[in-house]
Amino acid sequence: MAERPVTSDLSVDESLILHSVGWEPLELVCGSGVYSIPQGTWTWAVGEITAATYAVRAAVAGAARRLEAECRGVGGAGVVGVEVTIGVERHSVNAMLVGTAITGGARRSGDPFVSDLSGQDFALLHRAGWEPCGLAFGASYVYVPRRGAGTAVRQSGQNVELQNYTRAMYSARESAMERMQSDAIAKRATGVVAVKVAEGPVEFAGHAIGFLAWGTSVRPGPGGHNYMRPGVVLPMDDAVVTFDAAHLR
Repeated sequence: MAERPVTSDLSVDESLILHSVGWEPLELVCGSGVYSIPQGTWTWAVGEITAATYAVRAAVAGAARRLEAECRGVGGAGVVGVEVTIGVERHSVNAMLVGTAITGGARRSGDPFVSDLSGQDFALLHRAGWEPCGLAFGASYVYVPRRGAGTAVRQSGQNVELQNYTRAMYSARESAMERMQSDAIAKRATGVVAVKVAEGPVEFAGHAIGFLAWGTSVRPGPGGHNYMRPGVVLPMDDAVVTFDAAHLR
């Protein structure tokens, strides 16, 4: 029976670099999670919108578990190049994670890891003696405090900072970043790399602001950190470009 062909969303460069450090792509894998948001969640209130925050975090966690299960099903040790897509609607949240399952190398744990690192970044991490622990994620949705009627009237014809939106953004950011860090600690990681963020007002609820943060949690591998000296690469096949210095006058 012929072996199953490899499917991957990695570039040719990424696949070859993975091969150079003893890893091989196996198959394109996917995980998704859809959670409901109760009616009335987005109405005016004060503080964090806990139902929306919980739904987003639960959807991403569910998608990650299913991604790990698919990776395990094809015999993979982990997933790299994961693309994270999160859609927040009025009554539901949809999270989709897509990446390439890979095999090879030696790991401290038998559980597959999930990483949004590129093939090049994963190979560099591997050479340095580090290993990914999983995708760390944090989210927070908060209500924007109401402006008083007098303040709204005074600001209606001015170009001024809307401090209530600024305060809401900082509140959502601090909570989301803290949760991402706590998620990494729970995975026994020592840090989070390649962090990405998404923030801004909720499209269908202008009085609400959300902040999402995710990245790959990492820790030193069994052999510890390997110090790497940077190298200079000079291509030998570039055409030599000549010019007449007199033209610079």
